[in-house]
Amino acid sequence: MSAQRQTIVQWALSGIVAAGLVVDAIVHFDLASPFSANKTSFISEADIFRIQAVVALIAALAVLARPRRYTAAFAFLISASAATAVILYRYVNVGKIGPIPNMYDPFWAPSGKNLSAVAEVVAALASAALFVVLQLKSRSAVRADAHADRESVAH
Repeated sequence: MSAQRQTIVQWALSGIVAAGLVVDAIVHFDLASPFSANKTSFISEADIFRIQAVVALIAALAVLARPRRYTAAFAFLISASAATAVILYRYVNVGKIGPIPNMYDPFWAPSGKNLSAVAEVVAALASAALFVVLQLKSRSAVRADAHADRESVAH
């Protein structure tokens, strides 16, 4: 893949990741208040939703501001963990886990969970692809540097 094509793919994937994470954040901010009553003595489900939304926004900004392997990995961790949580708590009554309240919710609609789940899965897949593209770009840059070094030694 040419350097120009890699850059275009990198920015397209970064945009998809950021869009998915922003949708995720909007849904979590929107859904937080109705879940305020579900809490332990340590934290409420609403607090968890708000924290997740803020972290998703940070990951989105990081991928856009500095598309690197570590920001792609961070975005992947955030989106994949959120997707896993929403799908797990939809189908499995996990119960309370330490200070985390029981967040089992067997319904998809009309809550917006389905939109959040799709956005999280898309962001996870795009951030994994972005990581691979950035890894390939890094390897090709290292190879180009090594080739340049060999050329300069030969002359």
